[in-house]
Amino acid sequence: MAAERGTAAEALVGQVVLPGDLLLLPAHYDEDAEGERLRLSAGAAPQGRLLCGPGLRRSGAGLLVTTCGLLRHRPGGGGAYWVDSQQKRYVPVKGDHVIGIVTAKAGDVFRLDVGGSEPASLSYLAFEGATKRNRPNVQVGDLIYGQFVVANKDMEPEMVCIDSSGKSSGMGIIGQDGFLFKVSLGLIRKLLAPKCEIIQELSQLYPFELVIGMNGRIWVKAKTVQQTLIIVNILEACEYMTAEQRKQALAKLSGN
Repeated sequence: MAAERGTAAEALVGQVVLPGDLLLLPAHYDEDAEGERLRLSAGAAPQGRLLCGPGLRRSGAGLLVTTCGLLRHRPGGGGAYWVDSQQKRYVPVKGDHVIGIVTAKAGDVFRLDVGGSEPASLSYLAFEGATKRNRPNVQVGDLIYGQFVVANKDMEPEMVCIDSSGKSSGMGIIGQDGFLFKVSLGLIRKLLAPKCEIIQELSQLYPFELVIGMNGRIWVKAKTVQQTLIIVNILEACEYMTAEQRKQALAKLSGN
């Protein structure tokens, strides 16, 4: 009976969905849910697995909406559905790169505020080249850009600043200068999209350094304090401006 009250997911892409809405999937996605995800044959490639993104969860043969927002879809492979919302509360997810603030030292572990319901832990050995004798110089109040390796509801979130090969890959302590501010998670996903027009347009205005965390935090540093604040104001306003309004604002700044 629940399936009869649902709506085809493809018909709602780009429209507003509400918590409790049931999105029905095509028949082949139903087969994937039953465990037939990897069907290899000589004549055809595997179809792939459907990814269920933020704001959705599996419910039988469909997807149940848990967050209010716009339904998005990414084709290719098994495809992906997610809800694009203006959510500001971050929930740690394994693999996410985030910006944390060191709040305490507890033995060999640092405690970091990552904007979630509880602090994350970071071992002093989770830095490139760190050993028992060569410890990283991390102080309370420092900003850390790292990645979650443990993130679930039953365990404390755990971060590292190295990848699988032991390299930092850009992670670690962020410089003391610069400006840290917070935006919605929807704007973060927009800025991290491949070939983001906002970042490309800003890079033509001023040279600057930018660190974007999936937890809604952004760190910016330009040549001067004035340029840094201009970039911060533009990034914050991008959430409410159209592409044309943004281009007009950047044109005025570049003319000055």
